Amino acid sequence: MTKEKIKVLGLVSGGLDSHLATRIMKKLGYDITALNFTSPFCNCTRKDHGCKNEAARLAEELGIKVQMEFMGQEYIDLVRNPKHGYGKNMNPCVDCRIMIFRRAKSVMENIGAAFIFTGEVVGQRPMSQKAVRMALIDKEAGLSGMVVRPLSARILPPTIPEINGLVDREKMLAIQGRSRKDQIRIMRDEYEVTENLCSSGGCSLTDPQFAHRMKDLLENDSAASVKDARFLRVGRHFRVSPGIKVIVGRDENENDRLEKMAGERDFLFMPEEVRGPLSVVKGAFGKEDLDPICKAVARYCPGEDGRTVKIKYKMKSGTREWRHTASPATEAELAAWRV
Repeated sequence: MTKEKIKVLGLVSGGLDSHLATRIMKKLGYDITALNFTSPFCNCTRKDHGCKNEAARLAEELGIKVQMEFMGQEYIDLVRNPKHGYGKNMNPCVDCRIMIFRRAKSVMENIGAAFIFTGEVVGQRPMSQKAVRMALIDKEAGLSGMVVRPLSARILPPTIPEINGLVDREKMLAIQGRSRKDQIRIMRDEYEVTENLCSSGGCSLTDPQFAHRMKDLLENDSAASVKDARFLRVGRHFRVSPGIKVIVGRDENENDRLEKMAGERDFLFMPEEVRGPLSVVKGAFGKEDLDPICKAVARYCPGEDGRTVKIKYKMKSGTREWRHTASPATEAELAAWRV
């Protein structure tokens, strides 16, 4: 069997390392299908040069097939209780890789690929890219010996494709560590690529503030969804009681985003007689909850200086409106509620 007929599946994030790994495997003549994963926590999902866009652009440039996979509710459930724990914040990196690899294994089998390759580099990520963790991930995903890592292959144990002659080990690299100087040099000198060298899209779960919001969401909402997770990126968040969260827009753009994102049964709060933010309230509330909710909204109405503010509110899907008057929250109250 010639390499031109060997089908392989590449996990292509759109970042520098998987970009380089894909070019190496393309140069060696493999029939590549690129598999790109996204989740509600991807930081690099912009329409212009987000990682998903970069993966598609690379596939088009190299003339290879590309398949997109979104990890949705199952990823939320994974974050709630990861078998292998979290990194520094709420990032379940090992369990995330196992989930990705399990789905990649299914795709590999469906398309008849001989093996999987990735852009992973030994020692680059402290939780999931140590050699021992890579072996654990491969094993739990049912892929022991079937994942080729072209950038670090020569410092890792030989894989089954190498042993069987499907991969020439001597044409693989021996990069390790967190620096990407070697990858950039190779891309520039061997492939004449100097643009779109995004190092990595990143994951919001590694960000302390986002992780704090995610932890709060999971602790207070047993039915948290992908949509709930997407709210965490927008606005100021206040947990005024265990079952009630107030999300306050910071500017006109966020006001518009919050209104569009709100569910049909979410409530929209906004000042009636003065300028101020639109706010979305998540959770069931009663009359006794209106004061803290409206105080949080009133706090961000400019120029009120402690005076009471009339707030109107309605269910997004309804037409009936109600009103409640409240004074702006104090800094101490905001600090107690802030997520």
